[in-house]
Amino acid sequence: MNKQQLITELQTKGLQLIDGKNDPQSSAIGRKGGAGPSDHKAIAIEGTTVMVPIFNSSAAESPYSAELNHSHEILLKLDNATIAPITFPKSPKFYDLTTSDGIPYWKIALLHSHDVLATTVLQNCIRYNHTDTSCQFCAIGQSLEAGRTIARKTPAQLAEVAEAAVRLDGVKNMVMTTGTPNTSDRGAAYLTECVRAIKAKVDIPIQAQCEPPDDFIWFERMRAAGVDTLGMHLEAADPMVRAKIMAGKASVPLDYYFQAFEAAVKVFGWGQVSTYLLAGLGDSVATLVEMCDRLISMGVYPFVVPFVPISGTPLANHPSPSTEFMTSVYQEVGALLKRSQMSSADIKAGCAKCGACSALSLFE
Repeated sequence: MNKQQLITELQTKGLQLIDGKNDPQSSAIGRKGGAGPSDHKAIAIEGTTVMVPIFNSSAAESPYSAELNHSHEILLKLDNATIAPITFPKSPKFYDLTTSDGIPYWKIALLHSHDVLATTVLQNCIRYNHTDTSCQFCAIGQSLEAGRTIARKTPAQLAEVAEAAVRLDGVKNMVMTTGTPNTSDRGAAYLTECVRAIKAKVDIPIQAQCEPPDDFIWFERMRAAGVDTLGMHLEAADPMVRAKIMAGKASVPLDYYFQAFEAAVKVFGWGQVSTYLLAGLGDSVATLVEMCDRLISMGVYPFVVPFVPISGTPLANHPSPSTEFMTSVYQEVGALLKRSQMSSADIKAGCAKCGACSALSLFE
């Protein structure tokens, strides 16, 4: 089994994790709930760090498991046959610190993969608590309800944590997303304020993520504040799938997203604007590839990620995409990226730069 197939399989089927009590590196906390790669844990395999589902229903039935041998090595196994040794990134040093007002740093921002700092600046969303508008895959409220984060991270708190993460743990770039507030800028204004504070304290490349704002002047304001790359996430390509899975976000027409993409590329540059596409929500391979082709042609990197059902959400029991499905998408989108000479390695910051939630970069 080659590396492409192995990582694709792990991210679609998940991993049965060994008992943390027997895990010498169990301090490397997995993600449960929240935004971004939820119900995941970072593992390093064959020199690559990837986020793999461990807390959901798919992982509970996965043929892959991790076991500790007598030499205290962690071995990845497939149906009891050893595949390769793996490691878990250690808990970062900044997790041990608290802000001057007593908030643990890990409630402000988390380590994703092994060198990416990630935060949701506003943990509430106007769409989340209403069944007729919520994104059915989203768990943004779970970590807040469980007390694992705070509702609003202040610019000062974010700057303090970012500086410590860079200084103590060598963090290389930062991802800042937000729940959508009830404002026409869709969170761009608050992200701009937060980025300005961070850049005043530490020099770190930053991606900001939000829905398209009402006025595209916000792209210039975000860039002036220090945002290096921008993410505006489609999640699904087919309008019918979008309407079914995320009725609230789908009320923003695809045409408006493409107007926003065009305007954003002019500000941030070709290849420095990206979008998430969750493969497995209902889009066909052909639909996903057609959407990616359109995005790439206008300078937007399509970060294709396998859908991971998250416990506690309406799609908790929705099946993950098959390895074969993801491989087909990756191969075709990878060929499009090669043709256009667009690479995740050239992105300054963000999810596609990190790449740990997808195997797409292995197909570029």
